[in-house]
Amino acid sequence: MSTTIDIGTLIVRSPEIRGGRPRVAGTGVTVRRIAGWYQLGLNPEEIAARIPHLSLAQVYAALAYYHANRQEIDADLATEDALTEALEQQHAQNPHQ
Repeated sequence: MSTTIDIGTLIVRSPEIRGGRPRVAGTGVTVRRIAGWYQLGLNPEEIAARIPHLSLAQVYAALAYYHANRQEIDADLATEDALTEALEQQHAQNPHQ
């Protein structure tokens, strides 16, 4: 007999892990990371292949969380993109620092 998994247990938050960002339970893989690859055009199977310790169900749970909380995750991705761009510009201006 198989064990039924409550999908509500697949995504968790812990203030001390990944800054409290939503992540796949039992891992450090954030919903933001999975959503970022999804936005780049990867499908769930391709994402699961890139993170082999995740099941396809965990990837779909992360994507379901993303779609249910899109504004939160998109804002987090935008903040990260802005920080990355600022660091790249700073490095271009001061390449030896």
